[in-house]
Parts: sequence; C-alpha cells; structure tokens
Amino acid sequence: MSEWSAFSYVVTNLARFVRPNEITFSGVNSALPMLACLLAKRAYPFAFTYINVAGGVDPSPSQVPISSSDPVLAEGSRSIFANEDFYDLCTRGQMDLCFLGAAQVDGLGRTNVSCIGDWHAPKVRLPGGGGGAVMLPTARRAVTWRTEHSRRTLVETLDFITASGGMHGVVTPIAVFTKRDGRLVLASWHPGASLDEVRDRTGFRFEADGAEPTPPPTPAEAEALTALDPDAGFERDAAIRLR
Repeated sequence: MSEWSAFSYVVTNLARFVRPNEITFSGVNSALPMLACLLAKRAYPFAFTYINVAGGVDPSPSQVPISSSDPVLAEGSRSIFANEDFYDLCTRGQMDLCFLGAAQVDGLGRTNVSCIGDWHAPKVRLPGGGGGAVMLPTARRAVTWRTEHSRRTLVETLDFITASGGMHGVVTPIAVFTKRDGRLVLASWHPGASLDEVRDRTGFRFEADGAEPTPPPTPAEAEALTALDPDAGFERDAAIRLR
C-alpha cells in the first residue's frame, strides 16, 4: 500500500496520535480506533499501554474481532479493567489518550452524541454521552474520527453540546485536525483532496498555517494494516469514501 485509501487514511492517522510510554484507550463501537491501536503496537518501535473497553490491558488477541467490545480483546492481558477503572484513570489525570466517537464536532472541539435537531423534538435521538461525557473533559488528550467529511458532521454550531474539554484531534477521510489555542486547526490533508476542498466541506472556520498533504503510510504501517485486515473485511464494512 503505497497510496492512501480513505480507510487506511483514517486508521493510520488515528494510530499516529499514539505516543511512547502513554496509556491509550479505545471504547465501544470503535473498530477503527481498535485497529489503530493494534496497528501502533505492530508498526511503531516504542512501548505504550493499550486498554480497551473489553477490559484488556496490552492484550495479545488470537484474532482481530469485528466488535471493539469482543472479549477476545482481553486475551493475554496482564490485567483486566472494569468500566469504573477507565473513568477512575481519567478523573485522576492518568489517561493520556482516549479515542471517543462523535456525531458532530465543532471548531472548539466540543462534541454531540445526544441528538440531531432540537432536544425537545429531535430529528434523530442519538445514544448519548456515556463514558465520553466523563472522559472527554478529564483525559489528557482525546481524539475523534468521522467516516465522512461534511458540513453536517463538522459544524459551526452543535445541535447539542454533549461534552467538551480535552479534544486534541479529529481524523476524517480527507483531513487531520489538531487543537491549537483553543480551536481545531488543520494539520494535514489527504493528497487526493485539496485545501480548498477541505475548507468547502467543513462547517467551522479553521486556520491552516503549516498544514500540508499528509505523508504516505510507511512500509511498517502498511504491513501492519494489511496483517490486521488481510481480506479487507473491515475496509468493506467501513465503506469510507473520499467524497
């Protein structure tokens, strides 16, 4: 894999947020961050602690499960965590990186996973904040992802503010954003897109000083993702498109 696909772009750029010697968490309904954490374990020459919502701590699963909550993600773990342990780590300031989902994200890095439309008469009732409402404000860094890049997901004004606080990065099929001076700024964009396209498809304003096309996957990243998804089943299920 010498060029980006939309799927590989999201997974690999999520993995690139992982840092040495940190504690990293991936949650429920989070197949792409799960793959990102497993990719980082295979591709990067440093140690970090990976905790997942299935309770595993640095697991060595016998297979890569479809669900990020599958008990197989606890195989080979050096300990088992319960849900309250994740929250406890966060509230004590010891969770370095959390991957947390969102339906909408605004330019301040706040998220909505509660409803689309008016709270009292919503067009869509979403599952709610869950652990994210605790972990986004208390984790040292949080990163979210979207499988589409559009003005309905990257918005100027959230329909509902579910959580705010520690958002550090956002990854979409065509862009990577990071937080600077309290706002999301563009870090890089998919070489198959353009800066103008990213601006046109983003609902909030952002700065792009220093942004450039995202470097291609390294051989180690490409090899790791191929090993994790050898028949491209995750890629087909994700159905991520550039446009």
